[in-house]
Amino acid sequence: MATSPSPTKKSAAKKATKGFEETLWDSANKLRGSVESSEYKHIVLSLIFLKFISDKFEVQKAKIAEQYGADFVDMVDFYTQDNVFYLPEESRWSYVLQHAKQNDIAIKIDSALHDIEKNNPSLAGALPDNYFSRLGLDASKLSALIDTINNIDTIANECHMTEQDVVGRVYEYFLGRFAATEGKGGGEFYTPKCVVTLIAEMIEPYKGKIYDPCCGSGGMFVQSVKFVDSHKGNRKDISIYGQEYTSTTYKLAKMNLAIRGIAANFGDVPANTFFKDQHPDLKADFIMANPPFNQKQWRQESELADDPRWSGYETPPTGNANYAWIMHMISKLSENGTAGFVLANGSMSSNTSGEGSIRKKIIENDLVDCMIALPGQLFYTTQIPVCLWFLTKNKKGNSEQGTKGREGETLFIDARNMGTMVSRTTKELTTDDIAEITRTYHAFRGEADAGLYEDKAGFCKIATLEEIAANDYVLTPGRYVGAAELEDDGIPFEVKMQELSQTLYQQMQEAEKLDAVIRQNLEVLGYGQ
Repeated sequence: MATSPSPTKKSAAKKATKGFEETLWDSANKLRGSVESSEYKHIVLSLIFLKFISDKFEVQKAKIAEQYGADFVDMVDFYTQDNVFYLPEESRWSYVLQHAKQNDIAIKIDSALHDIEKNNPSLAGALPDNYFSRLGLDASKLSALIDTINNIDTIANECHMTEQDVVGRVYEYFLGRFAATEGKGGGEFYTPKCVVTLIAEMIEPYKGKIYDPCCGSGGMFVQSVKFVDSHKGNRKDISIYGQEYTSTTYKLAKMNLAIRGIAANFGDVPANTFFKDQHPDLKADFIMANPPFNQKQWRQESELADDPRWSGYETPPTGNANYAWIMHMISKLSENGTAGFVLANGSMSSNTSGEGSIRKKIIENDLVDCMIALPGQLFYTTQIPVCLWFLTKNKKGNSEQGTKGREGETLFIDARNMGTMVSRTTKELTTDDIAEITRTYHAFRGEADAGLYEDKAGFCKIATLEEIAANDYVLTPGRYVGAAELEDDGIPFEVKMQELSQTLYQQMQEAEKLDAVIRQNLEVLGYGQ
């Protein structure tokens, strides 16, 4: 019978697995100098991107030369047909590496990125524009950074992984570390991986259109594709649509997906989702999102007052965009669509400026499938706890998918006591935590392989619309799941009380002795009564 590895061995294995990402990060971060982290991330991530697409180009180039001859290696169509970006000679990593020690290396990198974008329409607007020249990073430090990123080749060989696997992991790791370094600003482009994984495992985006109206660096999409891959699905069965307001983050998202060979439609430009919707006619099968928390003054009083997205509901208040995001996502759902998104806890109970009326209508329309209260300290941006909303347009169930009808029912899960501290200020949901939450949800949906569902005091409870109405349409899970049952330790109450009383008397005696010593010391110092 196989034995489980000890905690020490598990820890050592984890350390070894993450070693190469940490080593690269430490090397790269030491070279930052006076450049702000918010700016430096674009330098590092752009170089990782350039290294990756160059390596793919070189592999394709060798393949073309072998199959068709050297005369065909500069024919663009031979690259694009296999989803490989064609790179002019002066845009290749080999050229950058060759000139890395020269003082004008920043200009050469900017020119390389510009030419890559010009030669590959799918990368339009994806790459930094004159970033390297403008930031003025010391040439010797830039050269050392190029050498550091060049080591990714060696790492791939040592780890027996494909270059794409390694670069994807490095890119994802760096995004997380930059978000942690930037604190509040980092949350604008990064959602913690454990939260994204939980949403993907809950809604299971196997097939259809996936949408994120505030996609940041594209983490929701990356995890969706990982979900498809891990469950032996077909990437061609999903299509990805996203929108991002911040120009630099829009670029990060395009690079993040291009590194993994994932096609996505981010719209023609970075833009405000409320005022310049890049996908006005989209009806999505899956929506995954982490909108800005409690976004204030997102519109003027007269703006968007009669927007069709609020049809059937009150107009969301100007002082907080939470319900504007919710209604935008409802308007984007297909007939059988499901949405999973993060919001601040206040969204579950607020009655400010008509939010309570909007929430009541959403509940009465039977759109709320599941509510999850998450623990605090999951986000770099805030220490406050947040929640997950899961909405669906169809609670009727699907015999083909093996789900039962759940009309008029909502599942509440209280996961506030889950998670493990991974740093002094940050917590993560473990793999076991995610598995327990998702199994509970899929059992609620009646999926055979999830087992039978049971309410569990302190953790999960199915509530009817009538029960939610009796609770003033508040969606906070703690209102429904109750308190966890205390396990009986078998010790009679009289015995416990005797032991507690003896401990209390001992502590009181100790307190009297300490009081006497304090009085004596005060008298010695001349402060006696």
